[in-house]
Order: sequence, then C-alpha cells, then structure tokens
Amino acid sequence: PPPLFPAVHYQLLGPADVEGEVVVPTTHCQVSDLLPVECPPMGLETLKIDDFQLHASTMRRYGLGAHRGRLNIQAGLYDDDLYDGAWCAGRNDPLQWLEVDARRLTKFTGVITQGRSSLWSSDWVTSYKVFVSNDSHTWVTLKNGSQDLIFIGNKEKEIPVLNMFPVAAVARYIRVNPRSWFNRGSICMRVEILGCPIRNEITTTDNLDFKHHSYKEMRHLMKVVNEMCPNITRIYNIGKSHSGQKLYAIEISDNPGEHEPGEPEFRYTAGSHGNEVLGRELLLLLMQFMCQEYLSGSPRIRHLVHETRIHLLPSVNPDGYDKALEVGSELSGWSLGRWSQDGVDIHHNFPDLNSILWEAETKKWIPRKMLNHHVPIPEWYQSKNSTVAAETRALVSWMEKIPFVLGGNLQGGELVVTFPYDRTRSQGVSREQTPTPDDHVFRWLAFSYASTHRLMTDARRRVCHTEDFAKEDGTINGASWHTAAGSMNDFSYLHTNCFELSMYVGCDKFPHESELAEEWENNRESLLVFMEQVHRGIKGIVWDMQGRGIANATIQVEGIGHDIRTAADGDYWRLLNPGEYSITVRAEGYSASSKVCEVGYDIGATRCDFTVSRTNLSRIKEIMERYNKQPIRQPLRDRLYHLSL
Repeated sequence: PPPLFPAVHYQLLGPADVEGEVVVPTTHCQVSDLLPVECPPMGLETLKIDDFQLHASTMRRYGLGAHRGRLNIQAGLYDDDLYDGAWCAGRNDPLQWLEVDARRLTKFTGVITQGRSSLWSSDWVTSYKVFVSNDSHTWVTLKNGSQDLIFIGNKEKEIPVLNMFPVAAVARYIRVNPRSWFNRGSICMRVEILGCPIRNEITTTDNLDFKHHSYKEMRHLMKVVNEMCPNITRIYNIGKSHSGQKLYAIEISDNPGEHEPGEPEFRYTAGSHGNEVLGRELLLLLMQFMCQEYLSGSPRIRHLVHETRIHLLPSVNPDGYDKALEVGSELSGWSLGRWSQDGVDIHHNFPDLNSILWEAETKKWIPRKMLNHHVPIPEWYQSKNSTVAAETRALVSWMEKIPFVLGGNLQGGELVVTFPYDRTRSQGVSREQTPTPDDHVFRWLAFSYASTHRLMTDARRRVCHTEDFAKEDGTINGASWHTAAGSMNDFSYLHTNCFELSMYVGCDKFPHESELAEEWENNRESLLVFMEQVHRGIKGIVWDMQGRGIANATIQVEGIGHDIRTAADGDYWRLLNPGEYSITVRAEGYSASSKVCEVGYDIGATRCDFTVSRTNLSRIKEIMERYNKQPIRQPLRDRLYHLSL
C-alpha cells in the first residue's frame, strides 16, 4: 500500500551497522501535521489502555513493570518506589520488549517514547525496532522493503520523541524492541502508541466542537456562542497576559452585565498551567452545551441560567498554551507551557495570606486587631518590583471586583479534587492535613464533583501516577497532598467570600483531540452538579431601618471561625451544609442582630434576611458631623432626643 504520509517527513537513511536494517530519523513536527483524525494515541497516557493490556519480556521489579511504561507517567520522590517512572527491563540486551495488546485489529501508525522519570537515574532507549502480530506468537518486523527498520529514540529522558511508520501496520499486538540505550543507564521506556481501531466508537451524542482551539479559534468560538445566545451571554476580558493576549471570559446569566441581589456569582477558570489544556476545552464545550440546552428549553439549564450569574474563563495562561500547542498534544511532555511567558507558576503566584492569618491567631490578635476573613494583601506584593505575573494581577482584580461565592479551577495530570488549605501550617512539613474552619463544606463540595465524575471514585481504575485517590473518594486536602504557599484556592478563601477548589480532570494534561468527546462525557455531569452547589446554604440581604442594603456587613456563623461580608447591595450568600445555624450580623454603626437559620438537604439556599438599627453612638456622631461638631442648644437637643426615640 502507498505511504500514509508525504515522503518529505520520512527520509530513510542508508544501511545501519547491522546488515539488513534501515535507520529512520526522528520526526520533529506537530502531531497535527502528521496524524489523520482517525489515528490518535491509543491511550496509554490517558489509561484507556488498562494494565492488563501491557506486557514485557522482563522487568527489574514490580514498580518498573510494563504497567508503568506509559507516556508522561511520573515517579515517586524516591527510586525503588512501588510507583516508579517507566518500564525497565530486567536485563540489558537486545532481546527485551514492551508489548501492547489492542484487543482488536488496529491500524498502527507510530510510536512516541520517553526515558525514565526519575530524580536520581538517567535511563533511556536510543534506538528500537517495532514488531506486530495478530496472535502474539508469530511476529513481523516493520521493514522498508527487505530491510528491518530501526527507529532513533531519545537523547534524554523527558522530551517525547515521535516516530511515524512509513506505512501503517494492521494487527492486534505491537511490540517495541530496544536495540540501544544510554551507555551509563539501562533499558527503560515510557511509550504511547499511535493507532486506531478498525471500527470507531461513538462516545457522545452532544453536537459540540471537539477539537483543540488556538487563541484565535477560541475567541471565534466564544463569539459564535454569544451570537447564538445574545440574551444570556456577554464576552469581556479581565486583563492581558505577559505577551499582550487578552484574557477573555464569558458570562452566562439572564441579565448579562449586571449583578442582581439574590443571584450568586459562580466562576470556572482553566489553563493557569498552560500545558494542562483539557480544562480549557471543557469550558469551551460547557459554554456551547449551556447555550444549546438553553435554546432547546432544558429546565435544568434554564434554572441555572436564571438563578445564577456564571463566569467561564477558559484560558488564564494563553502564552503557555501556545508553547504546548506548538509541539502538539503528545510531544509537549510534562511541563512545556506550564509557566507564564515570564516564568511564573500562576496558580501559586498569589500572596501568602495563610502565614499572616496564622501569625495573628498565634498572637491572639483576632478579632481585636485583625479579622478572620478578608485578610489584606501585603504592600510588598502590590509593588511594581514584586514577582507577580500580569495574569495573576488580572485575576486578583477580577476576584475583588465581583462577589463570587463558589469557584473551580480546572487542572490536569491527575484525577482528584483538592480543597484548602493548600499550605501546611507546621513549618518544614511537606504533607499535613490542614483544614479550614469550613472543612466540612469543602469536603462536600469536592465530593459533589468527584462522585459525579465517571472515573474519579471508581475503585477499579488504576492510578494516574503514584497516588490512589479513589480510596479517598476522589478528593484530598491540598496540604496533605503537597504543600504550596500562595495558591489561588487559599487566596480566594482568605481574601474574598469565594470558596475555591481545584479539579484535576484527567491523567493526561494534553489529550489528543480524539479523546475530547470521551473526556467531556467523563466531566459533563460533574461540571453542572458543582455549579448547582452555589445554591446550598443561606442567602439574604442586610437592610437598615429605611430598607437600604448595607455593604460590608459581617455575617458570622456560630462555631465556624471564618466570616463573610455583604456585597455592595447588602446581599450575601453563605455556603453551609444541612443543619441549624445561629447567624449574627454586624455592621459598623449598627446594632448586632442574630437569628437561627436552617439549611435543608434540597438544593436551594435558605432565605435569611436581617434588618438592623443604628446605635445611639452612631446617631450622635452623625448629628455632631451635621452641625460641624458645635454644641447643640437645649431645645434642639431635646427635639433630637425625642426624634431618636
């Protein structure tokens, strides 16, 4: 059969050292330039290929078995871990192989390889052959005419190297046979196989745009959604990236552009790590889906849109995304594009307010000298010389401007939902349970997403890398996983009213676009259910005696050491689990007011309004200011006294 791809991509070199073999040079170009749509990665990285489909000639030990030979899989901190970072052969000789059983006839078109993920070892394969079989007994070597093909492998352990086959091979089994390896290392590989089943499977019935979108294509798609649903959508930007690309968001509500008292604000963000692109595409799919479902009259979506002001920011770090997109979904490795253009990890670039709060608690300054909420940003952080990314400053301004109640930031590379705190309270400790005062609420919020995801809580699924989060119901306290100061989640909780969580939505940070439909099905229900949680707890308005809303009034829940504040119109939302709560409202110049509010199990926040009166002291101060602090004559004083009664 003729070659599947132009010959310019596959210049075959002359005979190698071994007679009858031809060396195929490494291909360096975008995956999108090479792959037909029907021949994507088979899914070693995404776990679509399960452990029982992977076999090897030998293994050094279980932690380096065939099941660990997956592209981009990450090792534990130490070698000899149960979860190590590659398949490593038990012997170093040309008789070793790693095998994938596709379980059906498959058109194999290429192989991507990496070396071993390790902080301590340097192991990679520098060349290899490929064999295919229909019965796992009789094997055929890929050839160029009568000569065996030898593919050039890796030159170091992290950068993925793609080799495309000059002609596709149709078979059930495929083996990669290392022929040479780094001279100071051993045979270790992480692999992805490119191929497609003879029959494709339909994974979704939603009519959405399942592809990876460049920055220009993303803007166009958002515009199309806005034109389809102009009455419920609004496109705006929150600022610019380091290279000047605008950070576009779309608002979905029944009254776009206006905050309505009693209607909570919700946000999803994605792409703070530019190479974790699944979240970006999920939000683009979500805005399409909500528009279509709203137009078709879906009661669920219409209720969400009419009762919630939803903000979707699909690309926090477009500069990083561009770097990852340039090399393609399977070749960007584990970290290319993670940081902003100026080298900042945006998700962990926020001010460390945890330390400020904990120091104040230790010194017993709360509430006399400092409040337990809306912790102020340090002056040094706001200076022009501080190492703060342009994207982070834009996020901080956006979070302060809009009274968000609940938010989720979509990450990649794992299947778990994390919740604050993300930093350990004990100094020098890398992992430690560090709960917030609202730990029970955060655990429920995390479980609401994880439990409705198709894979996160499935005890039968294999781990992405080294952690079995399914045992913990697919959720974990951030600090007990890995401590990180200045996270977006902690900042949101300590500086604003918003409860923020991180959703790690897939093992593969940058899945091939053929996987997007399945990933949408995995996450669609979770995305909707989590949004609906913004209506759990209590809500209301704090009024004065004249019926005017009071901004910045403090809402205190007895037994929970974290307060929130009312928005500009005096409205508030307080996320709480079902139960009875004693609520106290305090505002400067007004008498405190308390009542008991009950939260039910059904979705829908309990209405809990307050009307507060001015204190006598505040009335006296107002009168004194009105008369320029001059002594008041006795008749007028008596009249004012009676009026105050």
